Amino acid sequence: MSKLTAALLLSLLTLLTACTGTTGHKSNEKYYLVCTNVKLQYWQTAAAGLMKAARQLDVTAEMVGPDTYDPAAEQAAFRSAAAKKPAGILVSASDPNLLKADIDSAIAQGIPVISIESDTPASKRLTFIGTNNREAGMMGGQRLAKEMSGKGNVILYTMLPQANLAERLRGYKDALADSPGIKIVDTIDMKGDPRVAFDATSDIIDKGKLKPDAFACLEAIACKEVADVLERKKITGKVIIAMDTDQGTLDWIKKGSIAATIAQKPYTMAYFGVKLLGDLFLNKLTTLDTNFSTDAQSPLPMFIDTGATLIDKSNVDAFLTARNSEKGK
Repeated sequence: MSKLTAALLLSLLTLLTACTGTTGHKSNEKYYLVCTNVKLQYWQTAAAGLMKAARQLDVTAEMVGPDTYDPAAEQAAFRSAAAKKPAGILVSASDPNLLKADIDSAIAQGIPVISIESDTPASKRLTFIGTNNREAGMMGGQRLAKEMSGKGNVILYTMLPQANLAERLRGYKDALADSPGIKIVDTIDMKGDPRVAFDATSDIIDKGKLKPDAFACLEAIACKEVADVLERKKITGKVIIAMDTDQGTLDWIKKGSIAATIAQKPYTMAYFGVKLLGDLFLNKLTTLDTNFSTDAQSPLPMFIDTGATLIDKSNVDAFLTARNSEKGK
């Protein structure tokens, strides 16, 4: 199966709907998005895409999961959603190993499950919709190398064991392989908690052993904490490369403290995910419990790339204008 863009697939689904002249969906049809840290702006953006698609299909949808980074609570939310026998589930796995058996169980019960944002590749999920995370990591690594002029020490912030962040880390390392003068001197697991990122950064600065020249974040919330620490300690001249478009991150870009961030498309992931699940509801597969990745005539692609964009001081205002315009619709 080849990689397809969300835009191409969405146009095909739109044509199918246009041909029928009606959505064809049922009033009691419901879809779930299961994730963790649901109060993050990132997931609120995804929720907007989820609800927009649900309104267009005339179905109901709900985002569920813990308010904090809690893989066990996310597993409980997934199990609760599956127990209600919904028309389909979107899931972003904070721990893909923990959710594998639950996803496989839902598939065995005939509930379509699609991974978005953070994949569960070892499970029987039908497809993955999200960022090409290695390429996103390479984008960040290349900008980092440019900002550092090819030399210096860098601290990375991540969350274990998320598959998407592991891919971003691989992308960073691949990009930095061309700059042997740059050394990754520490990788911090901030466990989805901004306080861990803040405290770890403070400790690194206070002890002065690692002497970092730069900081790079593989997830959404750490780098605004890093920028805050540096400002409080009146430290300048450090490079920060962030991930995602939390308002705090964008504010630090405008102030010049964060050099750049990599913008994903959570709205598109959830919006298109529901559209695809809706199409599978109307055009049911003979079986869900099969290995589509080895099927030369698979009805589903293995991966749908929603794209990523680098945001820096040159385009942050245009990005905010476009985002605020969409919110007003």
